[in-house]
Amino acid sequence: MAELADPRAGALVDPADWTCPAPLRDQGVVVMGHGGGGALSAELIEHVFAPAYGNPTLAGLADSAVLGVGGARLAFSTDSYVVRPLFFPGGSLGDLAVNGTVNDLAMSGARPAWLSAAFVLEEGVELDVVGRIARAMGAAAEEAGVTVVTGDTKVVEAGHGDGVYVTTAGIGLVPDGVDIRPQRARPGDAVLVSGPIGLHGVAIMSVREGLEFGVEVTSDTAPLAGLVATMLAVTPDIHVLRDPTRGGLAASLNEIARASGTGVRLDERAVPVPDAVANACGFLGLDPLYVANEGRLVAFVPRERADAVLEAMRAHPRGAGAALVGECVAEHPGMVVVSTGLGGTRVVDLPLGEQLPRIC
Repeated sequence: MAELADPRAGALVDPADWTCPAPLRDQGVVVMGHGGGGALSAELIEHVFAPAYGNPTLAGLADSAVLGVGGARLAFSTDSYVVRPLFFPGGSLGDLAVNGTVNDLAMSGARPAWLSAAFVLEEGVELDVVGRIARAMGAAAEEAGVTVVTGDTKVVEAGHGDGVYVTTAGIGLVPDGVDIRPQRARPGDAVLVSGPIGLHGVAIMSVREGLEFGVEVTSDTAPLAGLVATMLAVTPDIHVLRDPTRGGLAASLNEIARASGTGVRLDERAVPVPDAVANACGFLGLDPLYVANEGRLVAFVPRERADAVLEAMRAHPRGAGAALVGECVAEHPGMVVVSTGLGGTRVVDLPLGEQLPRIC
């Protein structure tokens, strides 16, 4: 193949050497998209991790595993947090490390109880920074009603980390009669979201890239177990819950559609997108449906119970902006489509990676 001149260096480059973030089977190395919660992450799990230690519990690919222990049903989840920057409008790495795992437990209907916390610290990071993160974790744990009961600390050489990484694992108790998992979505279910989307991703983007959008956008990071308990008090027959973090609402809905073999139809006009998020996404050419959230949930609820659940959500501080945004359908199984404001329809596919990496 003919070689071309590289204008940046004056050297010759061979187009045959060019690469792009294609799916894992076409990659020999990890790329940033593998951590984005989209198609590349799914490929990584399917081709590397599932064959290594796959089992029926893991195969469910829920936000947390539900395990039977001594007659009780326990939810168990773990997550690592590598957000950059460590502090951002509305929160910090410490808040995320608690709220993210608490919310993963809540998405199975569990009442979160205990957390572990493991720190990887880079040599040279200021102890004041570590202390701020630890105090933020303590405050978030108190608000969420959980206790950090065990942990670990490791230190890596300067240049081999990014200040502070945190991994938390959590355990919660699942009430009797609750069975919440993506495979339970059914045609006819109403699709609810608990509030405006996209705030976390835009908040991170604004401080990371030094962008201003006229108003300060703050992250929505928050614990959601109390909101879930309020919803379950209306009906224990909630079919699916997900917190749309990496990959945003689009990724979560695609995962649910594929796991359940159903389709999802969204009404674009019904999805609550704050003006600041819409303006930022319009400026940057992003789709708010793909922007990460850290204090929102999406629920699939039987249509006959949806109005009562929605009313209860709106009465709770964490669900004041809740909205009915679509429905689960038998048509186009495994796909998500959006009815646009112009009367058309478009497919919302699983993103390849994350529009903004290192978001949580």
